[in-house]
Amino acid sequence: MTSSALSAIIDQAKVDILPKDPMKDNASKMQEVSRTFISDTITVPTPEMFNYATQASLGDDVYFEPSTAALEAHIAQLTGKEAALFMPSGTASNQIALRTHLTQPPYSLICDQRAHIHKYEAGGAAFHSGAAVIPILPSNRHHLTLDEIKSHVVQTTDVHFAPTQIIALENTLNGTIFPQEEILAISEYAHCVGIKMHLDGARIWHVAVESQRSIKELCDPFDSVSLCFSKGLGAPVGSCLTGSRAFIAKAKAFRKLFGGGMRQTGILAASAAYALSNNFPKLPHVHDLAKRLEAGLREIGVEITSRAETCMLFYDPTPIGLDYNEIGERAAALPKPLVLGGSRLVVHIQTSGEAVEDFLALIRQLAAEKEAAGFVRSELNGNGNTYKDVYVRRVKS
Repeated sequence: MTSSALSAIIDQAKVDILPKDPMKDNASKMQEVSRTFISDTITVPTPEMFNYATQASLGDDVYFEPSTAALEAHIAQLTGKEAALFMPSGTASNQIALRTHLTQPPYSLICDQRAHIHKYEAGGAAFHSGAAVIPILPSNRHHLTLDEIKSHVVQTTDVHFAPTQIIALENTLNGTIFPQEEILAISEYAHCVGIKMHLDGARIWHVAVESQRSIKELCDPFDSVSLCFSKGLGAPVGSCLTGSRAFIAKAKAFRKLFGGGMRQTGILAASAAYALSNNFPKLPHVHDLAKRLEAGLREIGVEITSRAETCMLFYDPTPIGLDYNEIGERAAALPKPLVLGGSRLVVHIQTSGEAVEDFLALIRQLAAEKEAAGFVRSELNGNGNTYKDVYVRRVKS
């Protein structure tokens, strides 16, 4: 018989976190997601994905989880590697990969200055692995070249320096595709001098679609690859790390050490599997929408600072007299609000065509308002050459 004291303790623990009207709340969230351009991480599971996931096995992944193991085997085969390991996030996947490759410091790794592994993972390479990072800003502002990497690689027995042990590349990076020929050249050089190659392939799915190269071909030059399910593919959680059997066995130990060992992951693995089968085929449409967005902005007179090679682009609205805050405020005030995040526009599998057209219509309207208020384009500089697109206020007599 339950005592009154125990009943009180049990009652105190009870909680209901569901919204009052889940169907209405989720429909509203889907609407918001379809009109959000800040990232593809905001994609949400669909009822169909949920239904598939609920049929997954119920094992404990720290020991063995059948559905998760099946996903890992598939990803290993897909990437042409010996083994794969399900991870809670892309950051965990990248950082555990680095820690697994790196053994005894001192050592350094080379990456793009803009890379997620360097810029957006909280200094993880230094904290987790004690690695010095050599970030390079590509002179072409698009991708690293073999010559740039050669000029920064540290190969010496001089005790003043940390020898380079990893070259970490990202594909895509800010939505742009790293040319495969350059990757092959970098990989050949790296392996000739005993340096490991790691790929942050969070959005490698986009590269495969746009280049029509297989995932295996894109991953072949690398010793380890991280692939994300929760960005372009729209799964709720998870990435996979792939590499040799020995590498993955060691990575699994680090995953546990870092607190990344999870239990009943079958439902997460099943969501990722559903995304691979059903959402991956949607990426060509995503790219088409992104290119439509770019073309529309160019037509209005906005400067495109990074083109829509895949799912995202970067833009500068100052040529039409606008700034990001003004655009964001007006977008949020629309009858059907648009959610924006500065210079980056990301299109994803749940972006609606209506949202793209509404964004372009808003920019056209704002440009027209600026022109009506007296902003005009300054075409020429003092030497008669074309001047950078800027607007100046017309001085009225």
